[in-house]
Amino acid sequence: MTVSRYACRLSVSVLALGLLSSNAQAGGILIYEAGQEGNGLANAGAAALATDPSVLMSNPAGLTELKGTQISANGQLILGHMRFSRDSNNQFDGNEGGNALQYLPGASLFVSHQIDDRSAIGFGMYGNFGLALDYDDDWAGRYFNQEAAVIGVSFQPTLAHKFTDDLSIGIGPRIMYAYYRNETAINNNLLGLRDSPDGQLEYKDTDVGAGINLGLLYRLSERTQIGLAYTSKIDLEFKDSPSVRKVDNPIINAALRRLDVDSLELDMSVPQTVLLSVAHDLSPQWKLLGSLGWQDWSQFGEIGVEVDANAADVTRTADRKYKDTWHASMGAQYQMTPRLRWSMGLGYDSSAVDDKDRTVDNPMGEAWRLATGVNYKIDEGLDVHAAYTLVWLGDMDVEQTKSRSGETLSGTYRNAALHIIGGGATWRF
Repeated sequence: MTVSRYACRLSVSVLALGLLSSNAQAGGILIYEAGQEGNGLANAGAAALATDPSVLMSNPAGLTELKGTQISANGQLILGHMRFSRDSNNQFDGNEGGNALQYLPGASLFVSHQIDDRSAIGFGMYGNFGLALDYDDDWAGRYFNQEAAVIGVSFQPTLAHKFTDDLSIGIGPRIMYAYYRNETAINNNLLGLRDSPDGQLEYKDTDVGAGINLGLLYRLSERTQIGLAYTSKIDLEFKDSPSVRKVDNPIINAALRRLDVDSLELDMSVPQTVLLSVAHDLSPQWKLLGSLGWQDWSQFGEIGVEVDANAADVTRTADRKYKDTWHASMGAQYQMTPRLRWSMGLGYDSSAVDDKDRTVDNPMGEAWRLATGVNYKIDEGLDVHAAYTLVWLGDMDVEQTKSRSGETLSGTYRNAALHIIGGGATWRF
């Protein structure tokens, strides 16, 4: 049956904290790392440091620094703490939802091949965009969201060329396969006309989008190099006839009959980004790293369809009032022995949403990232690495109000955090 016969409030927005492949970027839902050694640097120096083929994700030009043929396979596990606590202003019944983000595994694969002294090609398969949330079905915020998932997997062939001894440029067209799913409870008891259990709406679809990664790597001196990378936006369009169950409220059905559509369309854009990084060899043992970044989340905020059947009118657009975000990080690598290298990093991301605009289906906030990792060379042809990252989101207040009833969901995500464990291996031939 079509959505014009049903009702709910489907908030077609996405959360900042889940992913297919590795730790979430606090400014939004883009991924810095995908399990590689750089996972222990909090994104510091990501566009200037080329130690394995995963650099093609951060800066395609970095492939010219890699010798021979290299393969990097990585895995990671995210353990989350995302618990909502109601406050005295909350007007909805139900529990507090439990831990909405408990754990999420992921993997990535990168390959590079040196054509000659100047040129290299590569390929990456990774997830650098995504989310996963799962609240208890009968929680207080069920009419705003029960479950949400967006997963984007990118496939990126890459070409890089060294135009001079100091300057390399790379390009990588990126194809993203994306999956979206949303579940929301439907209140059959509007205005107290009846005493019926909740209905439910489920929406899911897939789409394929395309973009491009561009990068420049320049060696300032024997000890210092800088990297500048740009990723274009990727437009995604999801369109599906929602599956609606157990909706029997006449007010809801009357409201949605005014919406003459057969399906809901959700348009979102994976934001364009710019990243500037520097890597400096302080000594034979110490390397200092830093990064500054920008992400265009203000475009992602106008993200398509919202059906609010509690309101007098039914609208087709939802502006989550996202704003652009900024990233800064610094880190270091210490070559402890000829075989063992230690990485450490500290990063900060601004929030893509103001406190007053935060929602339970998208509890974004500013975040601090503390990371560390090690890389061990087993022999000339094989390295293994492991890393840990803490993403600290702290307390995030939420206050959402239903348009018609005026009821408010109010509370705080207290001590929100992610723990990311990653590791993998790189083979060199």
